[in-house]
This record gives sequence, C-alpha cells and structure tokens, in this order.
Amino acid sequence: MSNSADSPGTGSSPGSSPAGTRRFRPVRVLTAAVFALAGLIFFTSFNTAKGTNIRTDTSLLKLSDLIQERSHKNASLDESNGALRDDVDALAGREDNSSKAEDAKLAALEENAGTQKLKGKAVTVTLNDAPPNATAKLPGYPEPQPDYLVIHQQDLQAVVNALWQGGAKGIKVMDQRLISTSAVRCVGNTLILQGRVYSPPYKITAVGDPEKLQKALAASPAIQNYMVYVNVYGLGWKVEEDGTVTLPGYSGTVDLHYAKPVE
Repeated sequence: MSNSADSPGTGSSPGSSPAGTRRFRPVRVLTAAVFALAGLIFFTSFNTAKGTNIRTDTSLLKLSDLIQERSHKNASLDESNGALRDDVDALAGREDNSSKAEDAKLAALEENAGTQKLKGKAVTVTLNDAPPNATAKLPGYPEPQPDYLVIHQQDLQAVVNALWQGGAKGIKVMDQRLISTSAVRCVGNTLILQGRVYSPPYKITAVGDPEKLQKALAASPAIQNYMVYVNVYGLGWKVEEDGTVTLPGYSGTVDLHYAKPVE
C-alpha cells in the first residue's frame, strides 16, 4: 500500500509544489523589477524634460545665451565708459592749469598705460582650430586627440609674450587693447578677455617694428612647439604685415580686483 504522498487524491506530478502552497517564481519577480525600472526611467525623463524636447529644446542653451548676452553687455559698457572718459578728459582740459611739461608727462603715462589710441606699423597673427577630421600629415606622429586640434590658452599667451619680447608698443587681441593687468584666458575652446567671450579664429595685432616682431615670433620656443601641430595636424597660423594701423585705447575699468581674507 502506498503512502499518502503517492495517493491520487493527495499527490501530484513530480516537481509540483504541495497542495495549498505556491512555488516561488524568479521570472515573475524579474519581470516586475523590469517594469518598475522602466517606470522610474520614464518618470525621470518627464521630470527632466518638463514637457520639452530633451534633445533639441532651446532651454538647454540658456547658459550659453546668458554668456553671450553678458559679453555683449560688457562690450556696450566698455564703449560707454570710453565715451565718458573722453568727456571727462575734455572737461578737465578746459580748466587745467598744468604746465606743458606736466601735460607731456601725463600723455606719456597714458600711452604706456594703453588708454590712448596708438598708431603705427603693425603685424597681425591669426590662430585657428584645425579641421575636426584632421589626421597626422607626417609619418611617425600619432593620430590626433581632440585636444591637439584646438587653440589653447598657452598658445595665445605665447604669441602675446613673443610680441612684447619683440618690442611691441601696443597689442590688440580681437577688438580689445591689452594693458598690464589684462589676462588672456581660455575656457574650453573659447577666449575670455576682460569680461567678453570670443571664438576662433583669434587675431592678435601688435604695433612696432614688423621685422623685430616677426623675428621674436620665430625665436619663441613655445611657438616653435605650436608650429609642430600646425605642420602635423593643421592648426591655423598666419602672420601678416598690416601697414599702418591704429589700435584703440583701453576703455575698461582699471580697478584692481584681488582676494581678501575672510574676517
């Protein structure tokens, strides 16, 4: 006689669970987890998009738009500041009781400070990014990394320093005159100069002896290293004599900004 487990009334087929209990099914749990994860993803996407197109919505461009807006505003303020400075100088000149020697000394100081226009023979250097699909043009060089194909801060600084070394009397980067406190800085592939933003190609114009300026450019070790990337990967480089040009005077603020300890 068989035991109760083998009897037709109480038993079941092999592999089935005892009567009154349910077998644990991992597949059902996994399916539920997948649906839960999908729901979480959909909710996160909805919450991020806020009803907009994540790929193309212009709201994602607000930061770059804000930067451009501030850059244009700074340019406008610089122009206004320059006009006001000219008015102040004109009014001060009417009631000025200084001697000719004092006026000449002041004019020399203003010229050295870069706040006055400067006219003379000039050289312009143009730097530009390489084509995005650039490859190594010479054997023995690796294929370019993205970093190899863009203008960096040190490239611009190398040109400016070489031009000063070559005896430049004044330098303009893009449309702004450099002074002693100017800082040439790059963020990504954009130039930030005195509160304004620029994209390549970058133009640097220097007033001075064109021959000495070009010799100083050629003698700079930093520029010699840059020329390797010009020849191998196609970074942009052009040096031109401009004849006689007039550099604008610096019209921005001359106040010094520096860090202060927290009290």
